[in-house]
Amino acid sequence: MHFLIWLITGALIGWLASLIMKSKSGLLRNIIVGIVGSSLGGWIAGLLGIHSTGLGGILVSVAGACLLIWIARKLFH
Repeated sequence: MHFLIWLITGALIGWLASLIMKSKSGLLRNIIVGIVGSSLGGWIAGLLGIHSTGLGGILVSVAGACLLIWIARKLFH
């Protein structure tokens, strides 16, 4: 059950990030970007001493996913 919630949350975070960054992507890419971006955002927030949960955690996750999309654009375009 937790795995399903993890996939749905990743898909939503990735979808929000793709809307913000105006990036076309499918469900699988949204899931990957959401999960990896959430990890990236959480890691960077931890380095900065920011520990957030709830809405703050969602914002950190979306920011991390947006950063991941930006980095991918710089590397592959």
